[in-house]
Amino acid sequence: MAAGKENDCVVGEANDVLKEKRPKWDNKFQYVLSCVGLAVGLGNVWRFPNLCQTYGGGAFLIPYIIALIFEGIPILHIELAIGQRLRKGSFGVWNSISPYLGGVGIASLLISFLLSMYYNTILAWILWYLLHSVEEPLPWKNCPLNNNGTGFVEECEQSTPVDYFWYRNTLNISPEITTKGDGQLWWLVICLIAAWLIVYACVIRGIETMGKAIYFTATFPYLVLIILLAQGLTLPGAIHGLTYLITPDLKVLTQPRVWLDAATQIFFSLSLGFGGLIAFSSYNSPKNDCEVDAVTVAVVNSITSIFASVPIFCVLGFKATTAYWDCLDSNILLISNEFEIQDGNVTRDNYFSWMNDLNVTHHDRILALPLKSCVLKDFLDQSTSGTGLAFIVFTEAIVRMPVSQIWAVLFFVMLFNLGLSSMFGNVVGILTPLLDLKVFPKCVPKEIISAIICLICFSVALTFTTASGSYWLTIFDNYGTALPLLIVAFFELIGVIYVYGFRKFCDDLEFMTGRRPNFYWQVAWRFISPLLLLSVFVTFVATEIQSHLSYEAWDPNYVEFPKKEEKEYTGWVEFICAFLVILSSIFIPLTALYHFIRLKLRRHKQTTQVPFDNLAFQL
Repeated sequence: MAAGKENDCVVGEANDVLKEKRPKWDNKFQYVLSCVGLAVGLGNVWRFPNLCQTYGGGAFLIPYIIALIFEGIPILHIELAIGQRLRKGSFGVWNSISPYLGGVGIASLLISFLLSMYYNTILAWILWYLLHSVEEPLPWKNCPLNNNGTGFVEECEQSTPVDYFWYRNTLNISPEITTKGDGQLWWLVICLIAAWLIVYACVIRGIETMGKAIYFTATFPYLVLIILLAQGLTLPGAIHGLTYLITPDLKVLTQPRVWLDAATQIFFSLSLGFGGLIAFSSYNSPKNDCEVDAVTVAVVNSITSIFASVPIFCVLGFKATTAYWDCLDSNILLISNEFEIQDGNVTRDNYFSWMNDLNVTHHDRILALPLKSCVLKDFLDQSTSGTGLAFIVFTEAIVRMPVSQIWAVLFFVMLFNLGLSSMFGNVVGILTPLLDLKVFPKCVPKEIISAIICLICFSVALTFTTASGSYWLTIFDNYGTALPLLIVAFFELIGVIYVYGFRKFCDDLEFMTGRRPNFYWQVAWRFISPLLLLSVFVTFVATEIQSHLSYEAWDPNYVEFPKKEEKEYTGWVEFICAFLVILSSIFIPLTALYHFIRLKLRRHKQTTQVPFDNLAFQL
């Protein structure tokens, strides 16, 4: 056995006749489930509901569905089809179509690297919360005592227990991005190690091991969502949250940012441009209906986003209602004490009636009271994006639920499985092109290659375990993937339809599916999708140029604390932002330029070569 492996190292790469048989999925369901697991991730649970909350509830579904039909599904079909037909990873596919497009594969590989570097840090945060979810009471329910034991910690009193546990106990966040604190936070490092060990154990041999784990990681979140939905519908105020979700505010559709966010959400939601879907489909049988697969994955992903929004908005409605009640109770206490009204006379139901009467009879005294503005819609409008929705808004609602530990455990186990199934696709999206490129000798087993990938990503991710780590994670998320994905998707469309050839691609689809693409696919691929991508790209760049680079810092010494302080990035941080934007996409023109120069040099050499390269003619 050892001799055989050694022989592979010596002559394996030179011998193209004996090729290693490509692995295959165990069955069709496993493949579709893996694609769904890659597509359905954390963004479905917190980014999509946040966009609905920000942009007029149900009105956001209009640009979202349009982007899905004319942008998401066509590109998804192309990725699944071209990977299945050429049976290679992201780099191998585009390099086979044309060496000039090899940079598209490199860009996808680097984007997956960048995403994996910070995405698993979020899983580490989730693990940290999951470990504390079994405590009684939950550690984010009450403020901790100060060192003297005479009162509560001032930072917690000025904010909330939920904010304090997130920003101080979990992140131990610094007041600015340039302050790293005392090095790595050991609890986050341990959680990060655990997260990467779990990922490595599941992808140790690529799809051979990942395919087994996906049965649980991709299906369990749906079970939890159903349980959360059943619980959410019973919460006080859930109906207000659902009404807010389904009531459209069509005026927001006049804002260009709504359409831009809908288009970019499609990319993140379907995991387009990362190379993972191409890698997955490359392990398919050539005779497979990839058109049905594309539509199925896209529809399941979108339905999941909408379905996940229902329990999320039930909880948001519950949180807004309880905050609204707290506001009323606070005002009721003030006016009861001021006018010596017997307890129980002023209630939440008749509060506004009392206020109208008192405003008429004692207007000056009412104005002198520090009464809060209690409007339910204002509380519903308070949106928190991304991690804030999971680690602040949802956790604050959980502590108000009965048997809160159970709901906390279910919620964070669901989030961990959603993130884990997405990480599978990210790592396979890195592993597959590396294997196709034969970067490592054949004697190096997949276990070692997977370990190297995980170790490199883990090493870089240690940056996110410092006091300023969450600021850097936001930079990687905002600048390392968004714009490069648009560029990659555009060149994927151009590469398949106009370089590989539209007619040839249609012939391939007929071979794989038994039918040629219908009118919808032809129009979308040739005209609508490229123009839509180009429009989104131009709008995105114009929007970013007009806005100044800044971030929101958590600083207890800020005058308006607990409101976050907006600070501008320093010059070297702005340079890193720009570097992340061009890091992956720059390889697209550089690779094309390299092959162009190489071709010119080869032609020049051929024209200057001696016509008869034989010593007999040189006498």
